[in-house]
Amino acid sequence: MTIVNSIFTWIMKKRMHQIELFIKYPYDVQDEWFQNLISSAQHTEWGKTHGYSTIYTQDQFKERVPIQNYDTLKPYIERMLAGEQNVLWPSEIKWFAKSSGTTNDRSKFIPVSEESLEECHFKGGKDLLSMYCDNRPDTKIFTGKCLVLGGSHQINQLNSDSCYGDLSAVLIKNLPFWAEFYRTPDMSIALMDDFEAKVEKMAQATIGVNVTNISGVPTWNIVLAKRVLEITGKDNLLEVWPNLEFYFHGAVNFKPYREQFKKLIPSDNMYYMETYNASEGFFGIQDQPNSEEMLLMLDYGIYYEFLPMEDIHAENPKTLGLDEVQLNKNYALIISTNAGLWRYMIGDTIKFTSLSPHRIQITGRTKHFINAFGEELIIDNAEKGLSKACSETNAVIRDYTACPIYFKGNEAGGHEWIIEFEQKPNDIERFTDVLDETLRSINSDYDAKRFKDMALRRPRIHVAEDGVFYHWMKNRGKLGGQHKVPRLANDRTYVDEILKML
Repeated sequence: MTIVNSIFTWIMKKRMHQIELFIKYPYDVQDEWFQNLISSAQHTEWGKTHGYSTIYTQDQFKERVPIQNYDTLKPYIERMLAGEQNVLWPSEIKWFAKSSGTTNDRSKFIPVSEESLEECHFKGGKDLLSMYCDNRPDTKIFTGKCLVLGGSHQINQLNSDSCYGDLSAVLIKNLPFWAEFYRTPDMSIALMDDFEAKVEKMAQATIGVNVTNISGVPTWNIVLAKRVLEITGKDNLLEVWPNLEFYFHGAVNFKPYREQFKKLIPSDNMYYMETYNASEGFFGIQDQPNSEEMLLMLDYGIYYEFLPMEDIHAENPKTLGLDEVQLNKNYALIISTNAGLWRYMIGDTIKFTSLSPHRIQITGRTKHFINAFGEELIIDNAEKGLSKACSETNAVIRDYTACPIYFKGNEAGGHEWIIEFEQKPNDIERFTDVLDETLRSINSDYDAKRFKDMALRRPRIHVAEDGVFYHWMKNRGKLGGQHKVPRLANDRTYVDEILKML
């Protein structure tokens, strides 16, 4: 296995030269992919409708194709689900990634082409390993296996030509044989539909495996890790898997989970790496150790546009190209892909922390914020406020959600938080004050509304007992996979549901 490890690490490092090229020539690479996408799709129904054969510039593309979302593309996707081809993309599409989405409860079926599998999703997986091997030349990651806690939905047959499942399930079903060899547990367990039964079988099946790395959403990996420790009676995961060295994660902000993972894996040598991947594509990789930003991956068959958040409700919003963006401004991410998503607003907001190379941070969701009183509270604000409050009161957060408290009579409005702690604060009143003070210091709109409690009063925090969020997600049928606890909402639906469980 040592020889195999050396071969694999050498192969992974070779990719770094190509990554360096798109870092050096970002605009040329994006323009090349734009031209490639337009040319490839010109004979599709969508391409003919929008005159792709006579689109030569990005400005022409923006003029002819309005910004899309799932609802506007849904009629086309439904035809593709029924087996119709050459609708949005020319190559055969028979796979669809089912996503519950985080902007509503409706299921979405995102087309996954052969090109997006190979040139985007799998390429992203190989690139994160390439960057890891480049940052840690002495890695022994390939001497063991990767524990993958994937989606909680099996592959389902829509018809003789189409299949769907969670993105992770689609990827697992299409992995090359060599990648399957380095993954654990086997497919019969990985694709189980019952999440709780799957966690139990995964724990039992992987205890004796040489696990060197872990992949998956932090929330659900913690559930699995705790079950492994319960079964083995060990104090931490290194006593179960002594060669564990790497965890790559995504889907949610890792900050609230960092302290929990330090307890589960008490080693300064453990390497954590964030990825920005979704059903719609693979967008970013944390290429620098100890960083909180990700390199925007520019050669994955995706053409990017960025919509300033202040223009998101404009009648004819103007998007910006990569060469026009500015540092530390919030943008809604808009993509055109090699799976036929055209000018598609995926619902995430990002900001650029560097323009050379282009590095980003996810700041939230276009519909996950609180703005009941003009305070414009986004997830990035909330995470920073909670992190500071935890630091000041020796607390560790497991999960949380928040919503507005609406005006009532002469009372000002406010924000109501439900927080489940791994380690409760030593002073919940101090925790509340630090959260409030931090939000005021980083968000001028919030601070203005908090002035003398005129529009917003001090936050109200409920401390949830252990397991409340888990059971709430279970009741909603959203355990496992890429399901995430909604952090901020502009209405009271989620909080009112959870309050009934307290």
